[in-house]
Amino acid sequence: MAVLEVCAASRESLHAAIEAGAPRVELCTDLASGGVTPPEEWIREAVAAEGLRVHVLIRSRAGDFVYSEAEIALMEEQIRMAQRAGADGVVIGALTADEEIDLSACKRWMQAAEGMSVTFHRAFDRCRNPFRALEQIIELGCDRLLTSGQADSAEAGATLIRQLREQAAGRIILLPGAGVNPENAATILRLTGASEIHSSSRPLTSIKTPSSSRPFTSIKTPSSFDSSNSLERSSSSPLSVALHSDPATIRQIMNRISNL
Repeated sequence: MAVLEVCAASRESLHAAIEAGAPRVELCTDLASGGVTPPEEWIREAVAAEGLRVHVLIRSRAGDFVYSEAEIALMEEQIRMAQRAGADGVVIGALTADEEIDLSACKRWMQAAEGMSVTFHRAFDRCRNPFRALEQIIELGCDRLLTSGQADSAEAGATLIRQLREQAAGRIILLPGAGVNPENAATILRLTGASEIHSSSRPLTSIKTPSSSRPFTSIKTPSSFDSSNSLERSSSSPLSVALHSDPATIRQIMNRISNL
């Protein structure tokens, strides 16, 4: 059975994941900027939920993934904080100025995360050579790789994700993410051959506009490196992605991937 990981970037989203019976969350905050490390109290609240595995995003700031020594040390401490709070795993990633994996920083974080599950996040999608980067991430000892296949959405990047999964040959879990919703989750899993999928599970909601406004034809929300907010729809009315995950949307995705 395929596994859904919910990107929970608020307490409301965390509660939605718990209510819907999601098996795992990636806990973060400030999703609009791509996500940063959440407060310790959020982590402890998530860990207290029965049956929920909690992975914590380790990212000290928004922006690029090239970090200073001080930032690397801060994220080491954030990993230890997540571990003390009882998190099952952490989500990490760093690049050099040349868009290669920052092996030095990641090795330090892997040591700090000993005994935890480790996911390498969508910083991977900015790497110059994804196949070489995959081997480096495997060598680091990461358990899974969150990726959109270096595209705006996991559906658009499905071909590369499948190629990466075939290259990995079971040495790491490929976790498609970005633009995942109830309508395409099963398709993405079939196209990629993946057994897990990542989604913020935020529903599209209507926006009321004056009748004199021009008809709305499409919307594309800004994509971020580790979230599922790359969506594109057409409608006679404007649509907006909701701020928080929704229990009904989470259940819809889980139901549609339950037989995969």
